[in-house]
Amino acid sequence: MSMPRFSYLAPRSLKEACALLAEHGDKARLMAGGTDLLIRMSQRAMSPDYLIGLRNVSGLDRVEFDAGTGLAIGAMAPLSAVAEFEPVRRYYPALARSAGMTATVQIRNMGTVVGNLCNAAPSADNASPLLVHDAEVRIVHPGGERTLPLAEFFRGPGLTALEKGEIVREVRVSPPGQRTGSSYQKLSARSKVDIAAVGAAALVRLDEEGNCASVRIALGAVAPVPLRARAAEKILAGQRPTDELLARTSARAAEESSPITDIRASGPYRRLMVEVLTARALREALDLASALQAGCEI
Repeated sequence: MSMPRFSYLAPRSLKEACALLAEHGDKARLMAGGTDLLIRMSQRAMSPDYLIGLRNVSGLDRVEFDAGTGLAIGAMAPLSAVAEFEPVRRYYPALARSAGMTATVQIRNMGTVVGNLCNAAPSADNASPLLVHDAEVRIVHPGGERTLPLAEFFRGPGLTALEKGEIVREVRVSPPGQRTGSSYQKLSARSKVDIAAVGAAALVRLDEEGNCASVRIALGAVAPVPLRARAAEKILAGQRPTDELLARTSARAAEESSPITDIRASGPYRRLMVEVLTARALREALDLASALQAGCEI
C-alpha cells in the first residue's frame, strides 16, 4: 500500500520543532526513528499532513553516563547504541537487555528508546526497566522545559502526559548505587522479536548485611500502562531474601496485574506468567547484587 502524501519539515533546533508542533497541531507527527510511525502511515492508520523530523537537531543522539549524575539518553539515540553502551551494560543490565531484544536488529538500528516510550504501548520493552530505575523524562515546550517522572508519563494505551507543542528531549536515570542488580524478563511468541505478551523488570539493592534495602518491580503488557507493582515490592523490602518471600512477592505482583485476552495470550495465562517472570527477574537481580556485594565483576 502506498504512503499518504505529506510534507516533511526538518527543524534545526528543539525550539523550532516545538513551534512547528504547536502550529500544526493534530495535522503533524513527530518522527524520530520512524519505525512505528511509517508502518502506521503505510497501513493508513494515520495520515498526517506534516512529519517533523529531528535528525537535523544536534545532540539528540547522545548516550552518556556520569558516575555522579547517572545516565542520559537523547531522543534520537537508537536502541542498539543504548544496548551496546558499556556503562548501560554494567550499571543498568535490565535496560541493556530490553534495548537489545526490542524487535529486530534492523529496527534496533533505527528505532529509539524515547520513541518506544512515547508510543505508550503497554507492552513497550524499555518502559519496565526504566521504571525500576525511577527514570525521568525531560520535556521541552515553546515556553521552556519540565521534568516528569516516567511513572507519571503514561496515561493510557497510546496516551502520554505530553501536551501540545511538547517534545521529550531525553531520559535521565540516576546512578544505581552500590550492591544493586537489575533484570528484565520477557515472554513473546517468536523468541524475543515479537511484541511482549508479558514483561517483568526487577531491581534489588542490598545493604551491607545482605538484606533488601530497596526493591522495585515493574510490569509490561498486563495493564493499560506499564506499571510498578508497589504492593509486591513492600513484601521483600527490608527483608533478607528467601525462597518463601520471593514466591510471595511474585504472587503479589501477579495480583496487581490486570491482563486482557488478545491475540498474543489469554488473560489467565498472562497473570500466571507475571508470577513466573517476576520470580526470574528478582532472582537474577539478587544474583547480580550479591556478586557486587562480594566484590565480583558482573
